Amino acid sequence: MEILRFSAFWCGTILFGSVLLEEAAEASIMPIRRLCRFCDVQATNCTGTGSCTVECNKTSICEEDGQVCVSIWRKKDDNVTFDTVCHDPAQKLYGLVLEDYNNNKCVMKEKMGMGSQFFICSCNEDECNDHIFFSSITDKDPQVVAVVLVSLVPLLVLAVVVISSFYCYRVYRQRQAHSKRKKSPLDFSDAHAIIMDEEGSDSSSTHANNLNHNTELLPIELDVLVGKGRFAEVYKAKLKQGSSVSEEQGFETVAVKIFSYEEYASWKNEKDIFSDADLRHENVLHFLTAEERKVQRQYWLITAYQPRGNLQEFLSHHILSWHDLWLLGGSLACGVAHLHSDTTTCGRYKVPIAHRDIKSSNILVKSDLTCCLCDFGLALRLDNTLSVDELANSGQVGTARYMAPEVLESRINLENIESFKQADVYSMALVLWEIISRCSAIGEVKEYEPPFGNLREHPCVESMKDSVLRDRGRPEIPNSWINHTGIQTVCASIEDCWDHDPEARLTAQCVAERFDDMEYLDKLSDRSDSEEKIPEEIFVVDEK
Repeated sequence: MEILRFSAFWCGTILFGSVLLEEAAEASIMPIRRLCRFCDVQATNCTGTGSCTVECNKTSICEEDGQVCVSIWRKKDDNVTFDTVCHDPAQKLYGLVLEDYNNNKCVMKEKMGMGSQFFICSCNEDECNDHIFFSSITDKDPQVVAVVLVSLVPLLVLAVVVISSFYCYRVYRQRQAHSKRKKSPLDFSDAHAIIMDEEGSDSSSTHANNLNHNTELLPIELDVLVGKGRFAEVYKAKLKQGSSVSEEQGFETVAVKIFSYEEYASWKNEKDIFSDADLRHENVLHFLTAEERKVQRQYWLITAYQPRGNLQEFLSHHILSWHDLWLLGGSLACGVAHLHSDTTTCGRYKVPIAHRDIKSSNILVKSDLTCCLCDFGLALRLDNTLSVDELANSGQVGTARYMAPEVLESRINLENIESFKQADVYSMALVLWEIISRCSAIGEVKEYEPPFGNLREHPCVESMKDSVLRDRGRPEIPNSWINHTGIQTVCASIEDCWDHDPEARLTAQCVAERFDDMEYLDKLSDRSDSEEKIPEEIFVVDEK
């Protein structure tokens, strides 16, 4: 009986250790770029006891994967300073090894022999080096360190046993899998999974933000107002990258979205969404950095600038070919599918996101005539840990013209996070309808008109309820639209996406796959009408 109990104990220990190691293995292939306070040396009123905040005005995404947040407190004579940085714990900082970087709080420890009273802490949570705590344990307490080391010895022995057991188990499983692959050929999905596992994280997580590591605010010159919404204004701006070159050559065009101090919540929500490395995608607006401009009492988001403007403006001034429709519609579906997906392209988990305000004016047109999604001020991270109450507090949000029936009626199913994706798909269908309405492949092309164009410019929720709920109305799809094979397929997808029953709607991924399947039609299409219908002027930046 004692042997059985002992065996059960070790089996449980090995299983628990295997779970921990699998989680550690997953973490090792999921590089995280921390969001840290990042300021040069600055004076502080912090006395070096208890807890305090560093009062740094700059928040930055760490430049490299694995870097952690660090705060340093110094006192020399009557001068007390703080500085905050991102740093790789594998490298020494001021000749010191960061020993506490796995903490979720920044607990200060005094280091001797630094030429002044010197405290340092590191931690591995977003902005954890903003609020710091002073510890009484210093380098002068070797007995405490010895006690800690002695107490860790049993755990280290146990860890060695668990790691050895897990390693043997994985080797055994790999040999089994290898023998099975020899006996039967791989199907495509198996091969794809193996390739992705060998390659590590997907390419979207390797796009570094190369402008957000300055310790001072970026030197930006606002140029012209290009957009204005409920919460912010968007400016075309010039970013000076170096003073050693001429003024004309030293600027790069960027977009700056400016929020007032009263709109902090919207700025923070969009900043938090953009700061997720898994959001990186060719059909999502590229984010550079976020800044708090205290002098102007403003919050800034700095992104890539797309000179073609938003999709609504583009459709108003241009007629599309089938090829252009295929590019715009397919890239829009890909962008929404990426937001909604709970895995990256390499198969690791990511938190899905609901945009909740998809409309043609919140979609930008890139120079290659593909779409990228922007304006994430109302976006919601669909974390499985969110309670029904937390989801209910998100409210009835979005633009009334593009709201799904269940959103207009405030009856979205909060028990199922898929409901938020289904509402996005409805809005996406209306945008696809707008794109088709300006395509020469349907025959006669009328002036641009938004969905439900018979309503006033900014219809209220009650007006949309009458059209969408009471009358079950949808934008008209004329018979002439279905004479083209590709447009007929897109129209069928649109009707499936704006179905009154959310459960009956297609997913964005399904729509994206349908566009991929139509690639052969694009290759067969006559590209000459694209040159005729879309003039070269669209490649010139509109300065108006």
